[in-house]
Amino acid sequence: MILPYVQRHEFESLLFADVRAFSSLPDAPEDLVASLQKIRSNFPTPEDINDSTHTAPSKRIHSLWPRYNKKAYGPLLAKGIGLNEIRAECPRFDAWVTQLESLGRPGG
Repeated sequence: MILPYVQRHEFESLLFADVRAFSSLPDAPEDLVASLQKIRSNFPTPEDINDSTHTAPSKRIHSLWPRYNKKAYGPLLAKGIGLNEIRAECPRFDAWVTQLESLGRPGG
C-alpha cells in the first residue's frame, strides 16, 4: 500500500513548529528566533506559511539569515524539534503519519 504525502508548501514550513530550534545552529543571528516567531504567529499553523513564491518558508528564513543552508540545517532542525512537536503543530503532516502508524495495527 502506498500512502503518499504531498507537503502543502515547503519542508521548511514544518520547521516553524518550534522556531527555538534555530538558536542551536552555528552562526545563527541573535534575533533570528524572535523574527521567525513573529512570522509563525501570523498563521494558524506552520503549514499555512506561504503567501507567494517570494514568501515561501525557506525564502523567509533565508531573508533573515542569508547563510541558511536547507540541506545542512533542515534535517538538524527537524531532529531538534522532534516528530511529536511537528505533529502537534502541523495537522496535515500528523494525519499522514497517523495513517502510516495505522498500517501496523490490526485492521489498519
